[in-house]
Amino acid sequence: MRVSLGLMRRALLVTLATLAAVSAEDWPFYGRDAGGMRHSPLADITPSNAARLKVAWTYRTGDVAGGKGPRSSFQATPLLIDGTLFVVTPFNRIIALDPETGAEKWVYDPSIRREGDYGDGFTCRGIAAWRDPSTGKLRLYAATQDGRLIAIYAENGREAQAFGPVDLTAGVAQRRRGEYHFTSPPAVIGDVVVVGSSINDNNRAGMPAGTVRGFDARTGALRWSWDPIPPDRDVKTGAANAWAVMSVDEERDLVFIPTGSASPDFYGGARPGDNRYANSVVALRGSTGELVWHFQTVHHDLWDYDVAPQPMLIPFTRGGRTVAAVAQATKMGHLFVLDRETGEPLLPVEERKVPPSDVPGEKASPTQPFPVLPPPMSAYRLRPEDAWGITFWDRGKCREQIASARNEGIFTPPSLRGTVMFPGNAGGTNWGGLSFDPVRGIAVVNESRVPFFVRLYKRGELDQARKDYPGAEIGRMEGTPYIMVRKMLTSPIGLPCNPPPWGMLHGVHLATGQIQWSVPLGTIRDVAPVPLPLKWGTPNLGGPVTTGGGVTFIAATMDYYLRAFDTASGNELWKGRLPASAQATPMTYRGRKGGRQYVVICAGGHAKLDVMKQGDYVIAYALP
Repeated sequence: MRVSLGLMRRALLVTLATLAAVSAEDWPFYGRDAGGMRHSPLADITPSNAARLKVAWTYRTGDVAGGKGPRSSFQATPLLIDGTLFVVTPFNRIIALDPETGAEKWVYDPSIRREGDYGDGFTCRGIAAWRDPSTGKLRLYAATQDGRLIAIYAENGREAQAFGPVDLTAGVAQRRRGEYHFTSPPAVIGDVVVVGSSINDNNRAGMPAGTVRGFDARTGALRWSWDPIPPDRDVKTGAANAWAVMSVDEERDLVFIPTGSASPDFYGGARPGDNRYANSVVALRGSTGELVWHFQTVHHDLWDYDVAPQPMLIPFTRGGRTVAAVAQATKMGHLFVLDRETGEPLLPVEERKVPPSDVPGEKASPTQPFPVLPPPMSAYRLRPEDAWGITFWDRGKCREQIASARNEGIFTPPSLRGTVMFPGNAGGTNWGGLSFDPVRGIAVVNESRVPFFVRLYKRGELDQARKDYPGAEIGRMEGTPYIMVRKMLTSPIGLPCNPPPWGMLHGVHLATGQIQWSVPLGTIRDVAPVPLPLKWGTPNLGGPVTTGGGVTFIAATMDYYLRAFDTASGNELWKGRLPASAQATPMTYRGRKGGRQYVVICAGGHAKLDVMKQGDYVIAYALP
């Protein structure tokens, strides 16, 4: 399909109008704009000079947790507002830095309680900002790991006395401190601060409800709440929570909520039906919390296919018109493009038959939604003959594992004999999300390709499960007849059983719905027994950002690099060596008018990846 220059100009004007309140130098939201496009118009760094990037400054936060207790993941994306860079650590400490030198201005420490079951360890991916129109003062908001909503003044890091802190755990039925916590930044729409929650997976059916709440930005008073699990005494479930990043359309008074699966993930006998608002993009009225529309990406989820990426609000041009749209990537390697006002698909979506469950008490959905365009970025099936290994023996062991399990392609339900999940629950696109270059019309999407194995055991077979799969993750799923075993499907030497690449970066031309380019993302240099820089790609967490100069920046991989790619072609332009892996999304800014363009990444490893080095580094790159 050919798109006229007139339509492209109109799309660009819509985008510029949306970003009118955002200075070109700044990065005032987690995704730069409230709709999460992760695109900066700064154009100092281009494909012709990106190879000259050098470290400009480094700052260390001092916040790292390792050892036997919960570990930390430094996954934050900083904000740049009013000439100050704001960084949040895994322990919710907020630090103000000079954006050109990295010099510390002030530090705010909420002194969180560190004892608790914090799921994936200590993680805080970002904070939110709001300027009080009556005073002009800028406030920063954080939802802490231990369940508080805090507001501080950006000028000095002092708490806003008229605001809370709000106890977000009040009235929440958590059995252990930490199973209900917070990892993503709040969203601010008008004078309402919107907060979701992060709820641990697979503990029990009756987990806390994943209620989304809106609080008064000045006082912290509760303004509204919305529960994704409609009250039904015959249904025993919880969660369906919004743990990922939300998006805001201020003009339409809409906040877009990505929801996760209802509890527990891998058995739904106590939650029959589609579980309507779970695994969905949900549009709520920002001022009231009223449900406007929802679009479900997975019916009756049995695979932990949460909607993890931030819903991305973009102008979408197709068929002679430009409309406001939502682009939603998923763990399945799907990309849905929806009308922002109605939730109707703007690119075709089909309901296709999928395999039934053979587990007593379970009734899987007979169909699932598949986008026709763009085509899937992940494979749907891993067959025994596809097994991969460095040696014949290694490959044979992978083939045996695949052949022994139930394996009918994507959406094969968990089973008592074991099931191959491909894509796995850490597959496709995760919380790092995607980025959109509105001038080039390209969405840049990173994707993981690693298979998982899941098996259900009867409630009394815990010891047998541990014996059969030593070291695997076990979910007790209390309140159901089963327990769950889950592990990555790997060879005896620890490499994935599917052929590489295991991580990819794609450029998708949204107007045509076609994948324009695809390249492996990452090498095995830092996870192999010897440092082999083989471009096999790696699983990745974190996301890309695009720039007006036509350069995409992304870290996210298991090797220790920040990379720059040509947005138009996918060619790798540069990579900067990091002191630790960076499972975070970078950002870019100009510290002052007329100053240099900087690219900043937080490098600190991942709490669940023991092979990865941890760190506390904030690193800024710039041209000489």
